[in-house]
Amino acid sequence: MNQHKKSCEGEAARRRAIERGLEFVYATSCDPANFEDYGFDYLSCLSSIYSTSKDQYLRRIALKMCQERVRFWCDTHPTIPSELDADTVTEFVFARDAADRIGLPDEGMKNQIRRAAKHFSAQDYFWFDPTVEGPPNDIPDSCECGSENSRGFTACRQCQRLLTPMSRYEVWLVALIRSYLGEHYGVVLGARYADVLRWLPSMRPYWSLENESPSDLTWAIYAATHVVYTLNDYGTYNVSPKWLPHEFEFLRQQMDSAIKVDDPETVGEIIDALKAFGLTGDSLIAQGEEFVLSRQNPDGSWGEVEVDDIYERYHPTIAAIDGLRSNAWRGLRLSLESVKPILQQSGGDCSSN
Repeated sequence: MNQHKKSCEGEAARRRAIERGLEFVYATSCDPANFEDYGFDYLSCLSSIYSTSKDQYLRRIALKMCQERVRFWCDTHPTIPSELDADTVTEFVFARDAADRIGLPDEGMKNQIRRAAKHFSAQDYFWFDPTVEGPPNDIPDSCECGSENSRGFTACRQCQRLLTPMSRYEVWLVALIRSYLGEHYGVVLGARYADVLRWLPSMRPYWSLENESPSDLTWAIYAATHVVYTLNDYGTYNVSPKWLPHEFEFLRQQMDSAIKVDDPETVGEIIDALKAFGLTGDSLIAQGEEFVLSRQNPDGSWGEVEVDDIYERYHPTIAAIDGLRSNAWRGLRLSLESVKPILQQSGGDCSSN
């Protein structure tokens, strides 16, 4: 009886932590400056919580939040701007895909976005063309002065500071997300998802990064979790460890390291991905969930509080929520059956699918 009571109290604490986190996310999204910068991402996150959560109450409040924010987005973005870049097209894709997921489609807007997307190349969307090469390691990160520099630059053209190259795992991560969500929405952003995923073998073995840059290791973890997310439609389906044996083992191995560096955002993503592999109730999952719950801030958020960029506040919170909540899995399958040959060629056993 006492054990049952303890279990119920633990579940109630988890549910309240999730609700407080979601309230924080929604409150920050209602700030005009935050929504101007990251509205498209807020919508993707809220629509995913609604469409994949098992808890019906959580689904209802996420839907209500997302509906209000989608309608605000539509009111403030009634048409594609005449002057735009690839990033703006991507933001429209993310926002309108979220609207589709909650039952608010707009075919006229989709046609506008399709026409606009054709004006930009794969390099514009991903910094490289996955149809001809794998993720490169010569893409410079943004300079401290705020300048963006072209591929291959080692010093900033504006202030001459030395530039740090982006991890090729970060480059691949961006390409995975953009190509998948574009294809899910029905708009090709420079290249198809299969063109990006086919570089999976060249990104392994992940474990070798432990002897390299800690930043590379973090980006490798996020790349591995997003291989899972894009293959299971962001929490809709379960995936088999046999399909992705390298990613499954790598993520299991990295739980302890993410906890040791006190990183609830990364732990949340690892939990979320491992649950997709079917590890619900596993002791490793329990360890990760206990850590995440212990790191919630008084305002309901997760992550560092004293940061300037709101992304560094709401995204760790979303990752924690996703790690703690239960999904309404819709079976064992791939989001896109067309990529099964890529997994098979990469050493995955897809015979059970």
